[in-house]
Amino acid sequence: MRILAGEARGRPLRTPAGRATRPTSARMREALFARCQGQLPGARVLDLFAGTGSLGLEALSRGAAHATFVEVAEPASRLLNDNVRQLGFAAQSRVLRLPVARALHRLAGDRFDLVVLDPPYGQGEIGPALQQLSLLGLLAPGATVMAVHGAREEAPPPPTGLFLVDTRRFGDSAVTRYGEGSGSGDGPEGP
Repeated sequence: MRILAGEARGRPLRTPAGRATRPTSARMREALFARCQGQLPGARVLDLFAGTGSLGLEALSRGAAHATFVEVAEPASRLLNDNVRQLGFAAQSRVLRLPVARALHRLAGDRFDLVVLDPPYGQGEIGPALQQLSLLGLLAPGATVMAVHGAREEAPPPPTGLFLVDTRRFGDSAVTRYGEGSGSGDGPEGP
């Protein structure tokens, strides 16, 4: 697995052996970032269920100012820290080895321009995370949330403060984009 674009383009990412962590495919990463590229320069990014950090590191490579990574599994978290250092993004990164719910409470008071979630498929993790992002006020005005999930899973309905922009399917996976606001034109624009 490699960084696809930006200053770290082509640089490898360390990934764990086995199937405990499902890396986000290059095709899915490219599709996700094509839909939010205009928001990346200077953005504060939150990468939930980060695994080895491919989404947040891709955002940093493409111009994000800072990324906070949340990953509870020790082996993936260790590789994530290695990837952050090897790519030279340590000064722009924070890694929290906590369950997502606890990490979001700890982050209360922070504001993020882009949130990416790629949890294990079929475990109902996206809905509760969306609820907490909204309730804890973690989204900056005009923020975008991109959630990767199984193509057969329905995207969770957005909580108050978010609206569902669209869902696109790519093979066995899908990415759903949510916007901060009422859905009446004050959220993200673009394809």
